[in-house]
Amino acid sequence: MTIADGIWQQIFSFDNYGELLALVRNSLIAGAALGLVGGLVGVFVIRRDLPFAVHGISELSFAGASAALLLGVNIVGGSIVGSLIAAGAIGVLGSRARDRNSVIGTLMPFGLGLGVLFLALYKGRAANKFGILTGQIVAVDTPQMSWLLGTSAVVLVALAVMWRPLTFASADPDVAEARGVPVRGLSFAFMLVLGLAVALSVQIVGALLVLTLLVTPAAAAARITASPVLLPALSVVFAVASIEGGILLALGSSIPISPYVTTISFSIYLACRLVGTYRTRQWGTGRTVPEPG
Repeated sequence: MTIADGIWQQIFSFDNYGELLALVRNSLIAGAALGLVGGLVGVFVIRRDLPFAVHGISELSFAGASAALLLGVNIVGGSIVGSLIAAGAIGVLGSRARDRNSVIGTLMPFGLGLGVLFLALYKGRAANKFGILTGQIVAVDTPQMSWLLGTSAVVLVALAVMWRPLTFASADPDVAEARGVPVRGLSFAFMLVLGLAVALSVQIVGALLVLTLLVTPAAAAARITASPVLLPALSVVFAVASIEGGILLALGSSIPISPYVTTISFSIYLACRLVGTYRTRQWGTGRTVPEPG
């Protein structure tokens, strides 16, 4: 066997695939829930220009998960606490974009430093440390499943309640505020929802790559449609396809799940970008639907 063959076997291996598939049942269910949450939340992340906030929250989520691992308590709970602390701080201290970026830039290294400290103090399995950063595939047990699905339900209910006013506030905050929409309250509430979504994403793809579920699918969908109905629908489809495809491809390999998820997600984005560019050029040359009359 050549070196190339050995590397290929590490990346893609389907030996005993049927038996291994039974081990990731919880991960597939959790992945579907996370894809739904990530796809919907990502729409507002793009509309409100919050990708940097996602990354900042993920660092505190990483710190919370690392602290929970060190203390031997529920990792999902620790991740959620860290995310909510970060989201609340950004929401309170960063009401304007310039202030928000400064707050995030301050929180990120602090959260990362705390996470590294907690992992350095942890004396358990190295795989547990690595999983928090790069994602896990078979480690979603029943207690974690309950946390993940319960938190997903909270996020979905919150989004259903605030969807219309948040859409209005995201499109034109000044007009929305003049119409009586509680713009600041909605902004803070959404930051908390975003914190929960980040905490969920960390459990599957790791703290380093949450952007691939909370930004890339929505960004891809936005390249080909601006429809208020089709945009979130496509974002969810792309997010679910990325995470479920990543789980299934990573199942038989010795590689963490995150490279598979990110590769699928980026490939979808690239395809959507090419389609969007093609359509723009077609319209730009006048080959559009003729106007009436």
